[in-house]
Amino acid sequence: MDTTVMENSPLATKQHFEVLDGLRGIAALSIVVFHLYEFMVPDYTQSPIGHGYLAVDFFFCLSGFVIGYAYDERALQLGLRTFFRNRLIRLHPMVIWGSVIGLLGYLFDPYIGAVSVAEAGTGKIMLAFACSLAMLPFPWLPGRASGLFPYNTPAWSLLMEYIINIVYGLILLKLPKRWLLVMLGISAAWIALVARHRGWIITGWDAPTFADGFPRVFFSFLAGLTVYRFNLVIRSRLNFLLLGMLLIGVFMFPHYTNDWITEMILVMLVFPLLLSLGAGATVNGRIRDFCNFTGRLSYPLYMTHIWAIWIFGNYIAAKKPGPLEMYTVAAIVFAGCVVLGYVVMRWYDEPVRKWLTKAGASEKLAPVPQS
Repeated sequence: MDTTVMENSPLATKQHFEVLDGLRGIAALSIVVFHLYEFMVPDYTQSPIGHGYLAVDFFFCLSGFVIGYAYDERALQLGLRTFFRNRLIRLHPMVIWGSVIGLLGYLFDPYIGAVSVAEAGTGKIMLAFACSLAMLPFPWLPGRASGLFPYNTPAWSLLMEYIINIVYGLILLKLPKRWLLVMLGISAAWIALVARHRGWIITGWDAPTFADGFPRVFFSFLAGLTVYRFNLVIRSRLNFLLLGMLLIGVFMFPHYTNDWITEMILVMLVFPLLLSLGAGATVNGRIRDFCNFTGRLSYPLYMTHIWAIWIFGNYIAAKKPGPLEMYTVAAIVFAGCVVLGYVVMRWYDEPVRKWLTKAGASEKLAPVPQS
């Protein structure tokens, strides 16, 4: 996360939010664990990380803060074309990589079965790939539970990120503070109504619940933007480890049937509070290094892990392993996802974005914020 701001920012000049980087990294690691447990313990009420899917809402909240922090004071000077291009440089290289590795994972999954691939057919497989590259939903591929992006399921949240970035550039950037609060209130009512209707908010990623993604991204992004614009940063000496444990505690908070009120409390109150506390905390030494590293790793990890999780899930369905074997394989998959995320970060994502910036695509902008 690049957190260098202009001198007239309401926040400190050239401040870097290492704690937010670390929290973002913890959320990304938690998502991988959550997706593994979806297959190991399909009943969310029994899962030790039953609210892990709320990490997406935390990402949206962070994004609102970071985008406001990085662009509120300069986006109008840069122009919308430059702003949108800068966002593409930050986000789309990993969309491409996630599509490619997701396609390979689908084609060469030894457990999905030839029937699913044959049922899909070459035309549908390639059309799904083209749509994935272009960030267009294609929920009709067999074996992917009607996911909007069958090769890279988490990309649904990237589509929401793209949409909210457009809304930011066209509307939110010029929106007075009082109207920001009005929109925040409307979005709060919106997400609460959706949560009450569904009984929870693990929605938005598949065809039947596609529309649910909009209130999720709108509320949390607006909440993060509100924290920034109203300078609701809480300065403290809180240790990063404490904040990290609190975030993990949210993801591990027991899930019960129809516990949407609990989820609304976590998303509407706890996440903005953690954001405020994280933005006001500082770290040093090895903890700072950990925060910086996991912050860099978070997006590549988020966009490269799901193909392996699908293979893991199909392996469980096909082999029905015992607990020892299942958890051993899960640990190997988790470690492999982290290693792959690092490799992709080190030798693809960061070099590609650096090359695009040097090629002049960002028109001499500062480094692209990692959000």
